[in-house]
Amino acid sequence: MTGEESTTRATVHVTGVVQGVGFRPFVYRTAVARDLTGTVKNLGDAGVEVVLEGTEADVEDFLTELREDPPPLSRVDSVEVERSAPEGVETFEIVRSAEASGGSGTIPPDTGMCDNCLADMRDPDSRYYGYWATSCVDCGPRYTVIRGLPYDRPRTSMDEFPMCEDCREEYEDPADRRYHAQTIACPQCGPSLSLVDPEGEVLADESDAEAIEAAADRLRAGEQVAIKGIGGSHLACDATDPEAVETLRERTGRPTKPFALMAPDPETIESFAAVSDDEREALDTVRRPIVLLEQSGTDEEQVDWLDAVSPGLHTVGVMLPYSGLHHRLFDHVDGPLVMTSANLPGRPMATTEDAILARLGDVIDAALVHDREIVARCDDSVVRFSGGERRFIRRSRGWVPEELPLPGGAPDRPVLGVGAEFDATVAVTQDDVVVPSQFVGDVDNPSTVAFLRETIDHLTDLTGVQPRTVACDMHPEFLTTEVAEDYAGDGVIGPMRVQHHHAHAASLLAERGRDRAVVVTADGTGYGPDGSIWGGEVLDAWLEGYDRVGGLDTFHLPGGTAAVEKPARILAGLLDDEDRIDDLLVDRGAVDSTDAAATVRQQLDQGVNAPETTSAGRTLDAVSALLDVCTERGYEGEPAMRLEAAAADGTPLDYDVPFATRDGDRVVDVKTLVGDADRLADEHSVADVAATVQDALARGLADLAIAAAEDRGIDAVGFSGGVAYNDAITRSIRGAVEDAGLEFLGHDRVPPGDGGIAYGQAVVASVRQ
Repeated sequence: MTGEESTTRATVHVTGVVQGVGFRPFVYRTAVARDLTGTVKNLGDAGVEVVLEGTEADVEDFLTELREDPPPLSRVDSVEVERSAPEGVETFEIVRSAEASGGSGTIPPDTGMCDNCLADMRDPDSRYYGYWATSCVDCGPRYTVIRGLPYDRPRTSMDEFPMCEDCREEYEDPADRRYHAQTIACPQCGPSLSLVDPEGEVLADESDAEAIEAAADRLRAGEQVAIKGIGGSHLACDATDPEAVETLRERTGRPTKPFALMAPDPETIESFAAVSDDEREALDTVRRPIVLLEQSGTDEEQVDWLDAVSPGLHTVGVMLPYSGLHHRLFDHVDGPLVMTSANLPGRPMATTEDAILARLGDVIDAALVHDREIVARCDDSVVRFSGGERRFIRRSRGWVPEELPLPGGAPDRPVLGVGAEFDATVAVTQDDVVVPSQFVGDVDNPSTVAFLRETIDHLTDLTGVQPRTVACDMHPEFLTTEVAEDYAGDGVIGPMRVQHHHAHAASLLAERGRDRAVVVTADGTGYGPDGSIWGGEVLDAWLEGYDRVGGLDTFHLPGGTAAVEKPARILAGLLDDEDRIDDLLVDRGAVDSTDAAATVRQQLDQGVNAPETTSAGRTLDAVSALLDVCTERGYEGEPAMRLEAAAADGTPLDYDVPFATRDGDRVVDVKTLVGDADRLADEHSVADVAATVQDALARGLADLAIAAAEDRGIDAVGFSGGVAYNDAITRSIRGAVEDAGLEFLGHDRVPPGDGGIAYGQAVVASVRQ
């Protein structure tokens, strides 16, 4: 500043996500660059305080950058400025707060390598040239390497790599972006790589570059390579080689489940998928999720490899490189590569060299591993956009453990929600927020139960929360319910059982800051308080409770689980023509003879192993089998997902939604709908009939929800549950709600599927205390 200009003093109070994300070094660099003097310090839960002295123009310039371009991992919620007379401060300093060793009491998420670190890795004159594990305060592993708080190096798995003199100098320089970057590392002092075969014999470890290049050679040759990353491990192969992809399917026992891809750059992605502006922004963000995109391949060769990667679907999940190791790998591979979680079905992802070799030795041809411990495994996040709005399919790496809102303030007793069975997460309340865990997966065997318990212990240790209430699903046979029962007692209330669809609705209300709304909750399975299987519900929902005001009419699932696996069985409970039922059961492979088909019908007639349901997911599955789109479920949601893919090429027919009455409530008559679909298929394409069924379900549920909202004086209608991932159904419900002049509520920060159940459980249990 010049001596001619008068100075001002500004005391700035910043709230939001401003600790543990490089915020103070950012403030320091931004202030010094403008010749401002003063201080910056953490205020604990109260945010950050910045004192500035300088010209009015420089202070305003600083505030503009603070509001508009803060560090990538931060979130500025409020900036309050008080003016006063200058006190003649001559320097700018970072003032130590009460934190030990400059560490932080917040838990940052893992993120991809930032542009500055990537530039360092690419710069031949940088001491980080070619080094895959460099990071700074703006990027790199965080949550997955933290053992305890406060967040500083001795409490992370980086404590095994003492800093060299050069790294120590940068770490202690407040003008450097690696100032107090707890994962700072370079080739002289950081983690290193090696390539090993399935028996653990070293194939390449003379240098990191040699190991990376050798792994790339094997990928180009069509081999299967496990790659240990920053929060977990992937199984990788050449995505454009159908033979390599088929080998991976055979070895992992995943015959039809779609594989995620990693591509070197957005231009490569755009060669086989349509990318909107919102989707491209999501791909490019430092959080680096998998983004579900619509395929756009047209030439025969491209269609072949896309179908091998994502069989029977019109979408493909893609991400960009997020670790230095990925970037270095793509120096030698044109891409794209399959990058799917390194686990066998039903098992947690392998995170150590020993686990990779022990569990996946028969799957891989080699493993590219490093010697930094992964403290907490964390799968990739997955998002999809619908009408320009983001939906989490899986909220994990890049976001966890960022906090979510807790309506009503801090509960008297901290709550632990343990989730449902599929796509499980856990969540704990911490003061007036909820801290969710990473994706755990399907908790249906001892190994995933162990992972769930490990996740609970890690999350409660890091947050310092000792739950005094435990909440779970109402389903008596869920293994998560058993876990909740084990936690109850010794001063812990519970388990508090929260109805599945109420948890869905509560998660949406809490996320959107609403006390009450009519919420369509549509999914595959949720245990109803009447003992039946719910799944197509219209609820008048508030945080403490709900009224069931409509939904889909009841039908039966002959064979129970067998009907889920062979969805043509469901048709026996939805169609009236016995000969037609028998033909479909045999033709669609649900049974092997007409005698067996007759047995299925007898199950229904006698009410033996034929549970009642209102499931929207099972309805879509049944139509998928009816139209011969998918007759056997290979993974959760496959028949409905394939039906959506088939419908993407169709146009809904002019069709009046059939309604019925159940216990005095108006409901969608799914039996008539499916019967009509069977008749329409005689004259119309599979695509058009599939589109018609989806549209009819959406319009029917929306009509019921709108009517309930208007009758009860409620101004908003929401949509939650796994069916909310269906883009066409979501668009239709949203359009109907907005056309009725009501506010549509959809998820943005929480998965609409079962990954959001733990959050909903924690919210409900908090307000019920």
